[in-house]
Amino acid sequence: MTQTSARTFVPGSLRGELAVPGDKSISHRALMLAAHGTSPVRITNLNPGRDVRATLEALLALGAVCATDGGDIVVSGGRLRESPAPLDCMNSGSTARMMLGLCAGANIRARFDGDDSLRKRPMEPVAAQLRAFGAKIRTTDGRMPVEFLGTPEIQTTHFILVSASAQIKSALLLAGLYAATPIVISGDRASRDHTERLLQYFGADISWDGKTIALKSTALTPRDIDVAGDASAAAFFITAATITPESAIVIRNAGVNPTRTGLIDGLLAMGAAIEFRNTRTVSGEPVADIAVRHAELHATTIGGELAVRAIDEIPLLAVAAAFAQGSTKMTGIGDLRTKESDRIAAIERLLAAVGIAMETLPNGIVVRGGAPQATGRVLETEHDHRTAMAAAVLACAAGPITIDRADSIDVSFPAFIPTLQSVQRP
Repeated sequence: MTQTSARTFVPGSLRGELAVPGDKSISHRALMLAAHGTSPVRITNLNPGRDVRATLEALLALGAVCATDGGDIVVSGGRLRESPAPLDCMNSGSTARMMLGLCAGANIRARFDGDDSLRKRPMEPVAAQLRAFGAKIRTTDGRMPVEFLGTPEIQTTHFILVSASAQIKSALLLAGLYAATPIVISGDRASRDHTERLLQYFGADISWDGKTIALKSTALTPRDIDVAGDASAAAFFITAATITPESAIVIRNAGVNPTRTGLIDGLLAMGAAIEFRNTRTVSGEPVADIAVRHAELHATTIGGELAVRAIDEIPLLAVAAAFAQGSTKMTGIGDLRTKESDRIAAIERLLAAVGIAMETLPNGIVVRGGAPQATGRVLETEHDHRTAMAAAVLACAAGPITIDRADSIDVSFPAFIPTLQSVQRP
């Protein structure tokens, strides 16, 4: 359901059970790996958002064979080829950066573009690494549009990550996979490892320890994929139930990959009441039912490896910190300045909307906990889906909050509003 006008979120406890859509990060990677071979791969619970649709349509433009079967997607791969039109990555940085790696490995010339927001985000870091691989890439002042001109000869196969970026790491792994070239990547800091897990699930000889990844063999045996529930989508409900009195929920079939549980670990450090039940492995990923109830919170410090694992959920940790006793310090989050919007500025607007002070540090923030109370101001989201949904979380415990528009939610979680309404008790 697309909402293009202002939307008001109301307070109320969360009670009952719910499910979240398939993980967006896993969905991108599942499509790209499935397109590598010619044997059909059935993908169940693919994320329904616009970002994943951008990846699906880019693969179709390159000649991949994809068909809908009930609620599943069946990818048969095929002989990939150059697209006569630019690949429209819409608002998806994952699509742009990882598909660039795929094209570099497959040696398929391609042009990449996206919406106004994506055109502002940096592409040079991934382009520089792929140039070392041997790819010829032209960016526009380091950003989109990007033109890939081919990989005449493979050069470097041992890479050092300048920053812990799962997208750059995955682009390099895809380049190695599609070029049938073993590679080694060092300098990781426990960034999300969905690509590594899927490669292993498909039978690749790959090892990783949170610091170094070695793809030793690119021979794959495609298997059907059941995508785990999105950890980032679950995070909104976990946070809302934690901060809102009289809340008690269970989120079914949610991904609990350790590289994605930074939010949960941060909340537990604040005193949250969160429990994993029925933990199991599905298509190479750890999955569980997550039980959450309201808890009184206290301040903590978040940084280092925890900040890396929680980077997309830092706005939610800031929302939780607003309800915690004391001042919560978060460092190592400078990358939030270059997401779909400046999310550090977005956090400041979120907290100001409920009367909570925040101090900005060179590479972090300090949130002064208190008694958040909605001020009645309309919150500008800058068309960022995570800011819009974080406002809904904040409203659950702090009072009615109106956002300028809600259509950005469709990027990752089109059913967010009805899902929230199904468990909220105003």
